[in-house]
Amino acid sequence: MPLELDIYDARRTTTVRRSRNSALLVGLVNNMPDAALESTEAQFSSLLRAAAGAYGVRLCFTSFPELPRRRDAQERIARSYWPIDTLLADRPDALIVTGSEPIAPRLSDEPYWPRMTALLDFAETHTAGSIWSCLAAHAAAEHFSGITRRRLAEKRCGVYLHSLLAGHPFLEGVAAPLAMPHSRWNELPVEELRGAGYEVLSFGPETGADAFVRRGRSLMLLFQGHPEYEDTTLLKEYRRDAGRYLIGQQAHYPTMPHGYLPPAAVALLEQFKERALRDRAPSLIEQFPFAAVAAVLSNSWRPAAVALYGNWLDFIAAKTTRRTEEVSLAGL
Repeated sequence: MPLELDIYDARRTTTVRRSRNSALLVGLVNNMPDAALESTEAQFSSLLRAAAGAYGVRLCFTSFPELPRRRDAQERIARSYWPIDTLLADRPDALIVTGSEPIAPRLSDEPYWPRMTALLDFAETHTAGSIWSCLAAHAAAEHFSGITRRRLAEKRCGVYLHSLLAGHPFLEGVAAPLAMPHSRWNELPVEELRGAGYEVLSFGPETGADAFVRRGRSLMLLFQGHPEYEDTTLLKEYRRDAGRYLIGQQAHYPTMPHGYLPPAAVALLEQFKERALRDRAPSLIEQFPFAAVAAVLSNSWRPAAVALYGNWLDFIAAKTTRRTEEVSLAGL
């Protein structure tokens, strides 16, 4: 059975678990900013669809209600997202939790921090496994291990190469060096992760820990990178940051993504940067060469991303089967 999006309907009298018990139930906690809300849905849906193979996967969207949203985003969430408490009450087999654009200098000062820590504890005790992306991975390391992220001198943005931990089942079918997109202003010290018992699956000299695992009552797969990204996602972020520079929202022109762009695309973007530095006009963003650059991009990390998520779904399916058998035996 292919991946199916399960849209929330308050009129439905049966829960997902009772009415849809033949598929893996995965909750996607989409905390991305409003402008990226829909694209994040598409990215994870596409990746899970490609990775699912023979598994049936029912994907339910939810989000933290504490996040400030524009009216259009609020309407989208109200129309198709599950209330988070309703979804969690139905005990999803697995969770995927995205980050959000930080507001406060410290994660513990974010308005959703109590919700995040409660969700981490829920995942630890009530799921077969979970994935935590970027800021959400930083939250997990701080909550469970007291490891606080540190600010980088400049944004780490681009596609970087990583060495792999040999023999780990999550890396079956993944070849080294592993290319993976990163886009962040903070990082977790890799030596502290290893010291706290995290298994670092992929590592790069520029990025540190790319993917890593925490083994507790439930297994957590954490990413500082973004295997779900599409080929143009980093380009969209670069255009967004260039626009922020042009309107005076940020002081410096953004650094061009590393290892991502072919020479022809670099030349086009350098030309635009020179114009932006000469004439810092907000209207200039309309001339950003998005289409010309997008035409020469490729998604070099997609096969590895599909393999990673496929291996994770194998793990979730096996754990879910064992959990079901344990419940059945306990009732005898």
